Amino acid sequence: RYKTVVTPQRAVVAIACCWIVSFLVGLTPMFGWNNLNKMRRTQELNSSHTEFVIKCQFETVISMEYMVYFNFFVWVLPPLLLMLLIYLEVFNLIRKQLNKKVSSSSNDPQKYYGKELKIAKSLALVLFLFALSWLPLHVLNCITLFCPSCETPHILTYIAIFLTHGNSAMNPIVYAFRIKKFRTAFLQIWNQYFCCKSNKNASTTTAEPGN
Repeated sequence: RYKTVVTPQRAVVAIACCWIVSFLVGLTPMFGWNNLNKMRRTQELNSSHTEFVIKCQFETVISMEYMVYFNFFVWVLPPLLLMLLIYLEVFNLIRKQLNKKVSSSSNDPQKYYGKELKIAKSLALVLFLFALSWLPLHVLNCITLFCPSCETPHILTYIAIFLTHGNSAMNPIVYAFRIKKFRTAFLQIWNQYFCCKSNKNASTTTAEPGN
């Protein structure tokens, strides 16, 4: 039923919805859920008549209530746990098919489900890297919110933020090394790009003797 359920039009709508929700969630602090009012009240309590200056640091500007309650507890942790349960069920179903003799339209069911298992492992690796990259920052945010007296080294915060940004670069590498179709597509793009350059260079070199 996959081809009838997952049509190109539905895939486009699903991807568009993901991007729209991501923009709304990510831009929520710009809509007002930030520490601007708190910093202004702090300055007023200190009776400071100096110019209002915002210290541009992540934990100073971004509200930890937004990062923990809204971002982590709503948009990161539940989908992560849901995906974990889904993958466990996928692995369970595939292993059941591999462990029993199944009658399938495929000429080689063992080979078919073995291939499916390999793809599932690749996608599970992507999920694992996502958790490894994002959970440290969210754990630090929870510590900052629930234990204000606890001081975490700034270097840990910087490493955690770097991991979240680095996660975007990990996925193409994992896809390229683990999934043959992605690897073939990447190689075609790579070769086509450099072949175009080499062809241009070759045409210029062959045109010079004629001139």
